[in-house]
Amino acid sequence: MDHKEGRYKVADLSLAEAGRKRIEWAESRMPVLMKIREEFSRTKPFEGYKITGCLHVTKETAVLIETLAACGAEVAWSGCNPLSTNDEVAAALAAGPKGDGNGVEIYAWYGQDTEGFYWSIDRTIDKTPDTTLDDGADLIFRVHSQFPEKLNDIIGGSEETTTGVHRLRAMADDGKLGYPVYAVNDAETKWDFDNVYGTGQSTLDGILRGSSVLVAGKNFVVAGYGHCGRGVAMRAKGMGANVIVTEIKPTAALKATLDGMRVMTMEEAAKVGDIFVTATGMKDVIRGKHFETMKEGAIVCNTGHYDVELNLKELAEISQDTRMIRTDNREYTLDNGTKIYVLADGRLVNLAAAEGHPSEVMDMSFANQFQAHLELIKAHEAGETMENTVLDLPEELDQQIARVKLETMGLEIDSLTDEQVAYATDYSAGT
Repeated sequence: MDHKEGRYKVADLSLAEAGRKRIEWAESRMPVLMKIREEFSRTKPFEGYKITGCLHVTKETAVLIETLAACGAEVAWSGCNPLSTNDEVAAALAAGPKGDGNGVEIYAWYGQDTEGFYWSIDRTIDKTPDTTLDDGADLIFRVHSQFPEKLNDIIGGSEETTTGVHRLRAMADDGKLGYPVYAVNDAETKWDFDNVYGTGQSTLDGILRGSSVLVAGKNFVVAGYGHCGRGVAMRAKGMGANVIVTEIKPTAALKATLDGMRVMTMEEAAKVGDIFVTATGMKDVIRGKHFETMKEGAIVCNTGHYDVELNLKELAEISQDTRMIRTDNREYTLDNGTKIYVLADGRLVNLAAAEGHPSEVMDMSFANQFQAHLELIKAHEAGETMENTVLDLPEELDQQIARVKLETMGLEIDSLTDEQVAYATDYSAGT
């Protein structure tokens, strides 16, 4: 472990060169964020501000981090999951673009225990941030619970994922949120692309890296048919799987049915599934009674943010033996002799067993993150008072990001004529 007090703690600084190559590859696939970097590195709108982040340390996140830094921010970072940090990328961020150890302040390594995870977050808070950037809201909750004296000095924050937004809305409804937070997850250019296409592809990637099984012909069970679950189901179906969806929401179950998926309860699905993926954000989606009825060789994993969707404690209680049979693949032998395989120990399989979402979709998500912090600082400098609640990004920013993305893809779209604009708002027009 390489550690420099007040600067970084990473697994191995010698990995920096390999990490820099990963970052450069991501930069070549993230033209929107790179265009933002080019534009705002000249004016440096974040000069004099500290942006503290708690988000998966991937090559894509590194592009966001170095964009914030290039635009003037003092950046401090930790990973938001013990198994999602890429050690090569973390080393490259610590070493900096010149490789001289003067990169951003970062505390992240793969395989953190609970103590190391929260120690890392706390180090990024030591010097009070001006804004916070979260994926799952652990940083925000840590500030509120352990450093409440810093709340009044924080301008605002942003949240990347569905689970975190849900937690923060509950906190705001309870009157406990200490500063305004932009729900980046709820921007259309985030949730309808990152959550659907990103989660779908990267989850299948994680399953294949952890198991190398043939997906075609398998009964593929997806728990939850929100944006993430729908993305996983689409990709599994596209690879020839027989997709089964479990749900608690009637409209979501109906959508799955009309999309050509089979819908049933988890109790029914457990008996016939070959591969299981949870994407709900809820605890105990697959528990002991489900594991007991699974087929020999069933593969089980989670793509939700927290490792609570699979009740592995109950699985261990009904197992006589367990062993790691290959990287990120743990074999459980049940008391009844059935063997079940759990990928990435129930952590989000797309990041723990693979590399996370492809750079192309994170390009838009992280452009939204940049814009959220730009909005916070602009409002602060204008002396505007913002309510301590969960905020939506302006819709026009969403469309602007989408338009730039289309331009980088060489695509053009139509625009309304003046007559069409007038017609759209003419309520007197009839048949």
